[in-house]
Amino acid sequence: MFDFYFELPLLLRLLLQGTAVSLVLLPRAPPCSMAERKISAWIQGRPGPNRTKPPIAGFLAPLGLVASIPVLGTALQKLGIYQLAADGGKFTFKEDPIPGHVNKFYFVLAPIASMIPALTTVAFVPFGAYFDAAGKLVPVALTNLDVGLLAVFALGSLGVYSLILAGWASNSKYPFLGGVRASAQLISYELSMTLSVLPVFLWVNAPGGQGTLSLFDVVQTQSQPGFWGGTWYAMTMPVSAFIFLVALFAETNRQPFDMPESEADLVGGFHTEYGAFKWSLFFVAEYAHMIVGSGIFCLLFLGGWNPLPWVSFADLAHWLHFADKPLLMGLIAIGLFLAKVGFFIFFFMWVRWTLPRFRYDQVMKLGWQKLLPLSIANLIAYALVIAWIETR
Repeated sequence: MFDFYFELPLLLRLLLQGTAVSLVLLPRAPPCSMAERKISAWIQGRPGPNRTKPPIAGFLAPLGLVASIPVLGTALQKLGIYQLAADGGKFTFKEDPIPGHVNKFYFVLAPIASMIPALTTVAFVPFGAYFDAAGKLVPVALTNLDVGLLAVFALGSLGVYSLILAGWASNSKYPFLGGVRASAQLISYELSMTLSVLPVFLWVNAPGGQGTLSLFDVVQTQSQPGFWGGTWYAMTMPVSAFIFLVALFAETNRQPFDMPESEADLVGGFHTEYGAFKWSLFFVAEYAHMIVGSGIFCLLFLGGWNPLPWVSFADLAHWLHFADKPLLMGLIAIGLFLAKVGFFIFFFMWVRWTLPRFRYDQVMKLGWQKLLPLSIANLIAYALVIAWIETR
């Protein structure tokens, strides 16, 4: 059915695939922003934007047009849907002046640079699987590298440079402090995050096998028959999962780790001097990092697109008789994976509107005195356990 697509030149196919994924990832920011407002309203009992409506709606109602139009418009207004359009229009068309005291070139470059890691890391994240004509399970991904996780870490960590650049280029003390905090927080938690995933790959890379850092292979090792073969790593390595999740909050600058922003003591942190469209790019990048980070966590510790522990997606496809329909199989796998990612996006927002912000010294103490020693002890413990299992 899709043979014509695979006959296209490789460069054209990569361009189409990259554009498709970017067009899916970029529009996620408005729904995430809307979800953020809804969740904060539910948790904290706050009123939401339920009065925003387009001016044309006021003219349509008295004209007695279709009766359902006012009803539908009122429902969308009560849900706050129109606020998304209002925010998008404001960010796009609002005057976006550049302060006179900033370094203009780097000031403009910083929000653009924030989008590059956010949109490139998704290229190495598999988000589904299907059986090809030969009956082999292949991933739905832009690229399936053997060093996929290493590529995600390498590119994802570059996102902090945009925050540092924004703080430095603003020529103002509060943005500069926000940029310094961003770099310190990245260094503090990147070590713990890296050490937390090493036990997973020690288990995946059994002696005598071909070494890999592929995220698809990690999902495959959680899709094997038997009790231990189908157990998700969140169940066998809960400490690793906990450390990775805490470090993920810090890496994405989400509260209670939003030290680079911290409006309570830094006014607005690294983006204090920004407004309108350039300001919005920083938060599109933040939501993109949050989505990709949630996907990485699901792949590493929650079985990826496998529906349940000990129930692999391949078995589900055979049971429900859609293993011979690659398009349907791919869509179902993507749906299962996105459902898990959606839960973690909700979890990110739940934590933000529940926990108070840490102080800067608390963030540093937690990273260096608590999380890093715990991650080292966890790595040593699992290395010993895995070595004992292999030598039995």
